[in-house]
Amino acid sequence: MINRPSYIDNLSKAIRRSPVTALLGPRQCGKTTLARMFGKNRDTVYFDLESQPDKMRLQNPELALGGLKGTVILDEMQNNPELFNVLRVLADRPGNRTRFLILGSASPDLMKKASETLAGRVEFVELTGFTLSEINAKDQQKLWLRGGFPRSFLAQSNTDSLAWLEGFIRTFLERDIPQLGISIPSVAMRRFWTMLAHYHGQIWNASELGRAMGLSDKTMRAYLDILTGTFMIRQLMPWHENLGKRQVKAPKIYFRDSGILHQLLSLNDFHALSGHPRVGASWEGFALEQTLNIIGVSQVYFWSTYSGAELDLFFLYKGKRYGVEFKYSEAPVVTKSMRSAMETLNLHHLWIVYPGKTEYPVHKKITVYPLKNIPGLINLIK
Repeated sequence: MINRPSYIDNLSKAIRRSPVTALLGPRQCGKTTLARMFGKNRDTVYFDLESQPDKMRLQNPELALGGLKGTVILDEMQNNPELFNVLRVLADRPGNRTRFLILGSASPDLMKKASETLAGRVEFVELTGFTLSEINAKDQQKLWLRGGFPRSFLAQSNTDSLAWLEGFIRTFLERDIPQLGISIPSVAMRRFWTMLAHYHGQIWNASELGRAMGLSDKTMRAYLDILTGTFMIRQLMPWHENLGKRQVKAPKIYFRDSGILHQLLSLNDFHALSGHPRVGASWEGFALEQTLNIIGVSQVYFWSTYSGAELDLFFLYKGKRYGVEFKYSEAPVVTKSMRSAMETLNLHHLWIVYPGKTEYPVHKKITVYPLKNIPGLINLIK
C-alpha cells in the first residue's frame, strides 16, 4: 500500500470547511482505500451502497443517518442518488456537527446532482492514480509505462499490469458506461477510444474522426464528453486574449492515464513504447498530468496560434502568468515559439520540463526542469 498524505490533508481541510465532501475519481483509482485510511483514527461510520446489509440499514435514511455523529462515509453514492436530498436536510439542521464523505465513481450525472442538490454545502476532492510525489523516484519509468491505477502500477509484472488494464477497459465499456444510462455499443466506443489514442496530445478534430468512423461530428462530441466526464480524457482548453494573432480555439486531447493509452496502442513494454512514433506525445501527456497534480490550479490552458507559436501549458497563480513546455529530449533548447509565448503572454517564468536529471537556466525567465523534480515546482510559484 502507498500512503497518500496530500489527499488525506485535502480531505481533512474539506471536511472541516463543509458539511458534505465528495471524493470523486475514476473507478479503481483507490477512493475506498483512501476513505478507510482517512477514517481509521476518527469517529467514523461506513456504508457501502453496493452492500445489501448496508442498503437495509438505510431503508429510512433520514432516521438512520440523522442520529450519527462524527464522519459518515457513503461509498458508491451513484447507486443511491435519492440520498442527496436527505443529505441536504441533514446538513441544514441547526447545530449540525456531523460530516458526510460521499464516494462515487466518475459520473457526470453524480456531479450534477451533488452540485445542484447540495449547492453551498458540498466541496469536491478529485482523486487520481498514483503520482510522482507518491512513489519512489526510481519507479518513474514504471509509472509512465503502467499508469497510476494502483492495481496496474503495483502489479507483479508488466504482463499482469496489461491483463488488469485490459480487464478495466472491458468492464468500463461493458458495465460502467451502460450503468450511466448511456446506450452506446461497447465495440463502437472502444474503436473511438482506440482512435483517440492516436490523437493524444493533438488538437481535437471532430470532423476528421467522424469521417474515419462514419459518424457525425455531434456523435463524436458526445463520445468525447462521456470519456471526459468519467475522467478518462482531459480536454485542455485554449487560452484566448484580444490579440492580433489568429489563435486555435479547439481543445487539446490527452489521456489522463498513460497506462490506458499504452494498452489501447498495444505497447506491451518500454522497448515498444520507446520505439513508437507517439512516444513524445505519450511522455508529454504523462508529464502534463504530473504537473497539474502538483500545481493544483483549476483553470489551466494551452496556447496556440495558426502561425505556429504555441505553449503546452499556461496558467495564472496569484496574479502572475506562468508557462510550461514539455520536451522529450535530453537537451532541450529555447525555441522561437517559446520566445513568442514569453512576449505575447507576458509570462513571469517558463519551465521546459524534460526527462533529464539536471535543472539549469537557459534565459533569465526560462529554466530547463527535470520531470523528477516536478513535486518541488509548487515551491517555485508560491
